[in-house]
Amino acid sequence: MNHWIALLLSAPLMVLAGEEPAAAAAPETAAAEAAVPEKYYVEDIKAAMMAFIAERADENGVFRIHDSKTDETLELKFVEIHDPVRRIGSNTYFACTDFHVVGDEKKLYDLDFWMDPQNGVLEIYDEKIHKEPRRSLLYGWYKQPRYTFVNDRVVSLY
Repeated sequence: MNHWIALLLSAPLMVLAGEEPAAAAAPETAAAEAAVPEKYYVEDIKAAMMAFIAERADENGVFRIHDSKTDETLELKFVEIHDPVRRIGSNTYFACTDFHVVGDEKKLYDLDFWMDPQNGVLEIYDEKIHKEPRRSLLYGWYKQPRYTFVNDRVVSLY
């Protein structure tokens, strides 16, 4: 009984000193950690993208993606990740990239990637061809959008 009285009397002193009683700390700490969403920053998003691209590309750096509009497999080489990368909603992250057609660096595709945290790692769960290369007599090669964004949702243009 004296042990419990000592514990009860010492608990307020421990809290004032910035310490919590061991019995009370564990459940509150676990609940607080579970309630705090994971945060990922620009470097995390870009690192996840680079790892994904490296994993998908073959030994020659060729990244293949199926084009559902033309029903062909595109062979592309990575150029860059656009800035800014961003967070959409509470748990979705987004990156836009440029890839050029193998053998023709002027023909650029703009690919978009969506990712979310899975076991502490950003995993890509969706990819779309945002813009395709088109040629104009006046301007040369340019990127023609297939869709746009309205309130972070994809809206098809054609």
